Amino acid sequence: MRLLPLLLLCVLPLALAEEAPLSVKGATTVNVLQAKRLYDYGALFIDVRPSAEWSWGHVHGAVHLDLADRFAGLAMPHWPRHVPLVIYCDSDVCPRGALAAQLAVSWGYKQVFYFRDGYFAWQLLDFPLGKGVEGEVLAFSP
Repeated sequence: MRLLPLLLLCVLPLALAEEAPLSVKGATTVNVLQAKRLYDYGALFIDVRPSAEWSWGHVHGAVHLDLADRFAGLAMPHWPRHVPLVIYCDSDVCPRGALAAQLAVSWGYKQVFYFRDGYFAWQLLDFPLGKGVEGEVLAFSP
């Protein structure tokens, strides 16, 4: 009987997780290998996770624009709309990346890449990682 509450605490978050959509209209969905190629070409990676999650680990060099806070700054008209944006969250059970990609498309960005698999897939392949804030960009401003 003592294991039941513990089991519920472990399983409940998984049951409440919402699967991210497979695609976003106007954006190109990319897998982890395609995302790495975009990284190598210098695309701008945008991490839309909360600050605590970003500080635990992220794609090295990614700009942190928490969807609930700073991401809306991309709507400003003076930002160049031709910059390739790779937008990601944790994984395919995090719909924030899809919502952010949808917003970027609606704001007129022309090269929006929706990295649905997200940070966990990036980490699994041991691609370049950043951790904490030293030497990283927390956010950018006009």
